[in-house]
Amino acid sequence: MIIREADRLNSVKEYYFSTKLKQIQKMREEGNDVLNLGIGNPDLKPSEQTIAELKNTASQDGVHGYQSYIGIPELRQAISDWLKNTYGLSLDPISEVLPLIGSKEGIMHISMAFLNENDKVLVPNPGYPAYAAVAKLVNAEIITYDLQETSNWAPDLRRIERLDVGEVKIMWLNYPNMPTGANLDPAIVKRLITLAKEKRFLIVNDNPYSMILNDHPSSLLEIEGAKEVIIELNSLSKSHNMAGWRLGWVAGNKDYLQSILKVKSNVDSGMFLPIQKAAVKALSSGKEWFDSVNNIYRKRRGYVWKIMDELGCSYNKQQTGMFIWAKIPEQYDRVDTLTDELLEKSHVFITPGLIFGSGGDRYVRISLCNTEKTLNEALTRVRAFVNSKKLISQQN
Repeated sequence: MIIREADRLNSVKEYYFSTKLKQIQKMREEGNDVLNLGIGNPDLKPSEQTIAELKNTASQDGVHGYQSYIGIPELRQAISDWLKNTYGLSLDPISEVLPLIGSKEGIMHISMAFLNENDKVLVPNPGYPAYAAVAKLVNAEIITYDLQETSNWAPDLRRIERLDVGEVKIMWLNYPNMPTGANLDPAIVKRLITLAKEKRFLIVNDNPYSMILNDHPSSLLEIEGAKEVIIELNSLSKSHNMAGWRLGWVAGNKDYLQSILKVKSNVDSGMFLPIQKAAVKALSSGKEWFDSVNNIYRKRRGYVWKIMDELGCSYNKQQTGMFIWAKIPEQYDRVDTLTDELLEKSHVFITPGLIFGSGGDRYVRISLCNTEKTLNEALTRVRAFVNSKKLISQQN
């Protein structure tokens, strides 16, 4: 390059899965049948009415131009209705719901709207890597807070209260949690709300997994006093099998959303109208549709549990979402030793937990976004991998 890249990129690396997908693609081009169990990329379809609406609207005249930055009224109303029916929330569709081109973009919009250089951001460890990456891009200071299995992956409030939170502007939460699948006790949320009000910082909950293998979907905005200090991201990517459609939203206090809109309106030019119309149909999906999707995930989960058992991992069967998070046995010094060896020798890729922070150093994650046939083949390969290691160990 004849132009030097911006200094902000000095502390940011290419997204882990971006580089790993390149490696997997190269292996496949070399003739290897690699099974990718690492990424939460829904392989199931949206509802039939969702697809039909996309086709129908896209074939019409006058629907291919720029759209409003705040989404069409029907979409905002559908989101508001879905939040009411799912979580019991009553939010104004005009001022308290802002559609986004995916909630991942929302992480950037929110950070740019509220963070100045050197402002402090509370980021979970383990946690979604985008929270820290975006904080670095806007030159904020990251303060990690640990999540531990012994406390069901909940924030340790006593430790957080002892941190220097006086200059914290944003605290990232992600419940139901990714990668651990844990839910958060409302009593902890209430204490966080009190702390956020006292220290004057914003809590952002990233909530895309609540409809997957979760008997009690919930929103942090349900808690009394939450709207004063909490906004919440959500998405159709995981819950409605629409990851590639790029459609989500942020909900909460209108003043926060107005600040986010100042950024958003300078970044994108609205969402494709047929996608918005189709999203309205998707959001009308009833319990039957979600049950059908969860029944598929439930069957797949059984195979993943067997894979984890073969590897000697321990895990909580009560976790929710589209992943299984498990602790590796003591025989492995490093988690990436296991995952790299499994990929190289058995052509099965599972995610090393270390990519989510040091709190994931002894954990692996497997996605449920694979067919039973693929998972059964992975189980066969993993069993052969483990038996081979046992044989080598006995010979030595």
